[in-house]
Parts: sequence; structure tokens; C-alpha cells
Amino acid sequence: MAESHDDHGHSVAAWTAVATIIVAAVLIAIGVAWGLPAFWIPGIVLVVLGMAAGKILAMAGFGSEPIAAPPAPQHGPSDDDGPRSTPQTASN
Repeated sequence: MAESHDDHGHSVAAWTAVATIIVAAVLIAIGVAWGLPAFWIPGIVLVVLGMAAGKILAMAGFGSEPIAAPPAPQHGPSDDDGPRSTPQTASN
């Protein structure tokens, strides 16, 4: 592969969010399969809490460092740019 993702998702924030949402998904699946609202309702709440925990931990500095985008190429003026003149035709 051309690119390497050495730090992709390796943070406390990411692992906390993923682990919480996986537990929530299991609760929701059990609750839906067996018709038990006592499982799927807390599961939905846990999904929201997992997303919030991941975001809060990332904002607190426990997330991965953002990767800077490469600088945009700079284009200077050239002879090919700008409006082009059209030949004038004689009309009678």
C-alpha cells in the first residue's frame, strides 16, 4: 500500500467510543430479537453516550492528532489564462 496509517484510531477516545457502541449494539440486538424493551432502550441510550464520550475525550486531548493536509499548489499568472479575444467579423 502506498499510504501508512500508523495512528489510525489508536486513541483512548476511539477505543472508548467503539467499545461502548459495540456493547450497546449487543443490547439492542438482544432486545429486538427477544422483544425486550428493557434491553434495546438502554442500548440506544448507550449508543448516544458512547458517541458523546468519544467526542468529549477527543476534545480533552485523548484523541489522535489531526493529520495536516498538504499545501495547495500555487498557480501564478500565465499567458494561457485570462479572457480570449475572438476574431471580429465584418457584418453588413
